[in-house]
Amino acid sequence: MPLNLEDKKSIVAEVSAIAAEAHSVVAAEYHGLTVDEMTQLRATARNSGVYLRVVKNTLARRAFEGTDFECMNDGLVGPLLLAFSQEDPGSAARLVKDFAKDHEALVTKMLSVGGELLAANEIDRLAKLPTKDQAISMLMALMMAPTEKLARTLKEVPAKLVRTVEAVKQAKG
Repeated sequence: MPLNLEDKKSIVAEVSAIAAEAHSVVAAEYHGLTVDEMTQLRATARNSGVYLRVVKNTLARRAFEGTDFECMNDGLVGPLLLAFSQEDPGSAARLVKDFAKDHEALVTKMLSVGGELLAANEIDRLAKLPTKDQAISMLMALMMAPTEKLARTLKEVPAKLVRTVEAVKQAKG
């Protein structure tokens, strides 16, 4: 059943709003996936903060106008699934990469981060980006390191004195 003009406008508006707030997008060819596999992919996407949408390429091009993902317009060819990362830049890449391990029909065609178009083989690099919580914990560990080193250094002075006194005591018998 073809879409009428109002349906098309609402789809473009919805995808455009998501694209304006998304950190990254992965376009993957899904031809050959069953309905059950697509349902499983969508459920996994919902749980990981990824907006998944199959959109006609002409509507996707219109939705990408004025967003960071306008660079993808030339590559929108064939049946594509668009996965938008809403929480962190690597979440959509992790989702597509992990799902593609078990389902060879899902093939990454292109991805974009911050207005830069990346090749499909860059998905591993994008998927390895830390999540927000991991990045915060790495930053906190980096900030705490000098304080911990100072505390260990200050603690070592009396400990060394005690070991020296104990060694002298042992030597004198």
